[in-house]
Amino acid sequence: MDDSQHVTYDIGAEIDALRAALTAHGITLPSLGVDPLTLAARTTRPPLIALGNCNTATARRLAEALRPAADG
Repeated sequence: MDDSQHVTYDIGAEIDALRAALTAHGITLPSLGVDPLTLAARTTRPPLIALGNCNTATARRLAEALRPAADG
């Protein structure tokens, strides 16, 4: 792929929105950020957002926050 096909993405707004939504539910993912490997990739696809690791209490809170949306 040549440089003319390389696209730069700014996904900071998406990360900020996700962080704010998680915070509204009392959830903090300390490692939330841009996946550096996909950010450095020479592709036309946007980089991935790395959610990172979390402890079991945070995983439980995340599941509790998502469950109502899955139930309809």
